[in-house]
Amino acid sequence: MRNRYQIIRRPIITEKGLAVKENGRTLVFEVAPNATKVEIREAVQDIFKVKVESVRTMALAGKERRRGRFSGYKPDWKKAYIKLRAGEKMPEYGENV
Repeated sequence: MRNRYQIIRRPIITEKGLAVKENGRTLVFEVAPNATKVEIREAVQDIFKVKVESVRTMALAGKERRRGRFSGYKPDWKKAYIKLRAGEKMPEYGENV
């Protein structure tokens, strides 16, 4: 079993991520590419001490990056949308960005 901090890598703090957090009671995180929905659910419940209603994931391909004439790709990554149950307190990790 992996460490819960290896599964949940970092919060996604963007305009869309914060809007979904405010309106939809949903948290957005970058997660390990091989993490399952069950592992993500347990990690969030353990780290933030909240109850999770649902987990949606999406695998994203890395973008091409160029430095002069050299080009390469950023690594592929995985994003998770975690919806909390009604009545759960929202964790604060990106206020007034």
